Amino acid sequence: MTIEIERTWRVTGDAPLEQAQSSVDIRQGYLAITDEAEVRVRATGPTCLLTVKTGHGLRRGEIELPITREQFDAMWPTTRDARVVKRRHVLRVGDHRAEVDVFSDGLEGLVLVEVEFDSTDAADAFEPPAWFGQEVTDTDGWNNAALAVNGAPVGS
Repeated sequence: MTIEIERTWRVTGDAPLEQAQSSVDIRQGYLAITDEAEVRVRATGPTCLLTVKTGHGLRRGEIELPITREQFDAMWPTTRDARVVKRRHVLRVGDHRAEVDVFSDGLEGLVLVEVEFDSTDAADAFEPPAWFGQEVTDTDGWNNAALAVNGAPVGS
C-alpha cells in the first residue's frame, strides 16, 4: 500500500484549462464505501483500475490494481448508485502537477482541483493560486465517494 498525500480545492472561478498538458474522460464507480475504506473501479481512456483507498483527509492509503476492460464492464453495473463522471485536465502549477476535474452527469458545474505531494511538509508549504478557490481537503462531503453517493453538498 502506498500513502497518498493530496490536497483538494473547489474551483469557483475560471481554471486555466487552455494550459492543460492533457485531458481525459474518467468514469469512476464505487463497489463499496465504509468508514474505513472505499473500493472503486475506474476507466480512464484505455486504462482500467480497481482501487482501494483507506483513511480520510490529507494522508490516505491507496492500492491500485490494473484490471481488464472486460472486468471493468462486468463490475460497472453494480456501481449504479455510486458513480462520478468527469473530464480531467492536467496542468502544471509551479513545480506541481494539478488535476482539474470538471464533473458531469448530475454534478454539472462542479470543478475540483487536486494536487499530490511527496510529503506533508510539501503539502503544508504549497501556496495555491487564487483560482483554486476554497480548500475542501478535510471537509465532509467533498471526496469523490461522497459526491458519487450524495451529490454536491447542500449550499455548494
